[in-house]
Amino acid sequence: MWLALYARLLPMKRIFFLLLLAATAGSVHAEAFRCGTKLATEGDTRAEVANKCGDPTDVDHSTILVQPTVWFHGRPVALGNGFVEVPVEVWLYNLGPQKLMRRVHFQDGKVVSIETLGYGYVKSDN
Repeated sequence: MWLALYARLLPMKRIFFLLLLAATAGSVHAEAFRCGTKLATEGDTRAEVANKCGDPTDVDHSTILVQPTVWFHGRPVALGNGFVEVPVEVWLYNLGPQKLMRRVHFQDGKVVSIETLGYGYVKSDN
């Protein structure tokens, strides 16, 4: 299908088409954190992120209450009326003033989101 469409386009439109196709293909991992040559993504464990990216600058610990659910035929189904306490960690990576900081959110030991923040800062010894 793509090849037939590509063959019918004029040369200038072919370039635009290839650029558009490349841009959409690159956006698959919207929430990822590049650590050198490795990539931390959603679903990684704390150990995997630490192995790929090293120790974070700061770690915050907390818990949240969630209703237990199971997936049945592709849909979440709540189990009862109670709640379960789930551990949450937020890791901050300060990569210095020339790079953007990253905030990695973990729930129950797995990455659930990765945020890109503003530029980092120089750590003071005070």
